Amino acid sequence: MSSPASVDALLQALQAVGYFADRRLATAVFLALKLQRPLLLEGEPGVGKTALAKALSEVLSRSLIRLQCYDGLEQREALYEWNYAAQLLHMRAAEMLPPALGAGVSSVPPAGDGAPASPGPAALAALGRPGGGAVPPTAGAVRDIEAEVYQDRYLIRRPLLQALQAPAPGAVLLIDEVDRADEPFEAFLLEYLGEYQVSIPEIGTVRATATPVTLLTSNRTRDLHDAVKRRCLYHWLDYPDRERELAIVRAQVPGASAALAQQVAEFVGRLRSQPFANAFQRAPGIAESVEWAKALVALDTIVVDPEVVSDTAGILFKQREDVAALTADMAAQLLQPAAQEG
Repeated sequence: MSSPASVDALLQALQAVGYFADRRLATAVFLALKLQRPLLLEGEPGVGKTALAKALSEVLSRSLIRLQCYDGLEQREALYEWNYAAQLLHMRAAEMLPPALGAGVSSVPPAGDGAPASPGPAALAALGRPGGGAVPPTAGAVRDIEAEVYQDRYLIRRPLLQALQAPAPGAVLLIDEVDRADEPFEAFLLEYLGEYQVSIPEIGTVRATATPVTLLTSNRTRDLHDAVKRRCLYHWLDYPDRERELAIVRAQVPGASAALAQQVAEFVGRLRSQPFANAFQRAPGIAESVEWAKALVALDTIVVDPEVVSDTAGILFKQREDVAALTADMAAQLLQPAAQEG
């Protein structure tokens, strides 16, 4: 489908695919679509940054292309690289063939995606079989061979190039956890973020066939360079309020009763609030809330009590210290308001 015509339409479309955004987030996404600008989403892990890209790809009926960032990520892993093995085979075959045969090497279609064509009997003979011989190539032939190995069929496209060359209506490109990459990689991204194009020395400038919807996510493990931020719209994605989290749990875990979903949303919401939040290294995200609700349904839990909380703490927390910090007494305190309201 085309881009939603309004923020309200976008909110409804996202909800239809199971993503419950607040109005501020929907406004940021809507403006990114209308202005054709990248959107930088920062926030704690587990608040729905990556899930938003998946939901948008469904709403817009575009393919999702994901670039997962990590320390040491190189340009060739993000943009493109050449199929060096196929290029070397092509060059060796072309150089060893007699002129009459060598001239036709490039016209033979590749055997597969990026794979070189298999040489014929005469080429095999020229490559060392009995009776084969090699004719030194001329300077012009060498130039021709060098040009042939930089053809499109030897190009291995990585996520950025895939997004730029995606056919209409285009793709949704998720550059996930960009804060894990190093600063040189941020500098490399600037041309793409600012102009939706990249430069490949052997080919030239590649511009977007259809402007990709681009989302960058960051867990704020370090500050990104201002040059990256200036080229993007920005939104800080926080934990959802209780009502929105309840709606998410109900949508993602239809097997949970209304009372159980309410308890999950209230319990996790209190875990993230003061004074309890200070006891943990990292509060549970939306993904943990949903997973915990699924676990409670699997255990046939009707009412959450401190014992159940203690038994399933490893779903809410992923650090040993956090699991240990969630004591039975604390669980009872966290459950008390829900019990009183119920």
